[in-house]
Amino acid sequence: MIAENSFVIERRRFLMGAAASTGLMVLPGCAGGLGGLSLVEVIRRLLGRATGNALARLAAPGGFYDNQLARLDLPDVFGSRGGVLQNILTSVVFKDRLTKSLNNVAEDGAERAAPVVAEAVRTVGIDNAVALIKGGPTAASGFLRQAMGGRLIETMVPALGDGLRLSSDPVISQALAALTGVDVGSVARSLSVKADEAIWGEIGREESSIRANPEATNDPLLIAAFKVV
Repeated sequence: MIAENSFVIERRRFLMGAAASTGLMVLPGCAGGLGGLSLVEVIRRLLGRATGNALARLAAPGGFYDNQLARLDLPDVFGSRGGVLQNILTSVVFKDRLTKSLNNVAEDGAERAAPVVAEAVRTVGIDNAVALIKGGPTAASGFLRQAMGGRLIETMVPALGDGLRLSSDPVISQALAALTGVDVGSVARSLSVKADEAIWGEIGREESSIRANPEATNDPLLIAAFKVV
């Protein structure tokens, strides 16, 4: 039994050493249906599940506003204006209603972002999957965010601009009408920046959850990968 255990330990050391030099690894215990899959596939599955779950939640009704960690504050363009807008924002009721309305508009941005993120997960180059597997709880999502740069913001600006222009919500209409020297496009961009931050935060939390409890995914590859890390 001792000799057998020593063999298993040495085999795992060999596999991890090979992974460090090639970026690929056949996972221990996966010689059956999972044999031959690489750690790059592990990262893609991890990111696919984390981004898909996070964006689905945020795009659902109340996805931003009802989530205390993802709720968006008013964009800076509202807080820095004077005159009529400043006066109406002194009303706590109006400010809260405007915040909720803009969070609802942000759901359109999350919906527009979903296919863009999914495509990035499928196509992004992953040079060091081992480092991402062994990294911190948000290592993979942090890598994807860096790889995408500001692409999500640029993707969401048109959707949020349309949402603001076409909104039948009188609170949004009143707030936009009270703005001076700021167009809808600027508001949409400011809101998109906040939505981008919230989206990546939610993706990171989802990744952390998967790493902490891979069994909940029912994905044998993810379970095997994170049980050996």
